[in-house]
Amino acid sequence: MRYYDMSVPLYHNCPAWPGRALPEVKLLNIHGVDGTICERFTFDVHTGTHLDAPYHFFPSGITIDQIPLDAFCGTARLVNLKGITACAAIGTSELEKQCAAVKKDDIVLIRTGWTEKRGFSSEYYHDWPYLSREGAEFLLAKEVKGVGIDTMSMGGWHEGTGRPCHEVLLGAGVWLVEELYFPEELMAYTTCQFCAVPLKLKGAGGSPTRAFATTD
Repeated sequence: MRYYDMSVPLYHNCPAWPGRALPEVKLLNIHGVDGTICERFTFDVHTGTHLDAPYHFFPSGITIDQIPLDAFCGTARLVNLKGITACAAIGTSELEKQCAAVKKDDIVLIRTGWTEKRGFSSEYYHDWPYLSREGAEFLLAKEVKGVGIDTMSMGGWHEGTGRPCHEVLLGAGVWLVEELYFPEELMAYTTCQFCAVPLKLKGAGGSPTRAFATTD
């Protein structure tokens, strides 16, 4: 069995949601002085590779710690849209061919190639491709239990593009994982086993995750 890391690294001043403070890492103990190393990380829980729970958008939705652990693992369909243009809406026409074999309770992982641009450019921070309402409704009709993407958000940055897919999927109890990384070796497959388990953050709408895939 092969394992593939699908997470981006978190570090001091790494990219974060536009307009919010960058992550801060402070050393509390250091080798040679305190005998150990200890760090304090301060960051938005929606930084880097992270999960969204229904509570992120809905006050009555379940929080990240209320979702059963087994919900975050399962068979995933890899959708390769690398090369899709900036600000493109991902709808039925972009998904239907590669998602034809998706079954109930599968996970759909959408690769756009965007994390390969990770940095502080305006393109990375604002112009990522996003899942449209139509695309979200298409996946919901497939009865998926989770959807992932390699952009900063499942929805777009520009006005009117951010909320619709979140409302459709989170409103139906489908969790989202954002800012994934897709190793090139993994893309030789169309399916994999996927797992993205959150921290047990009581009452939170999201959490960082170490997402990974396995293949035989």
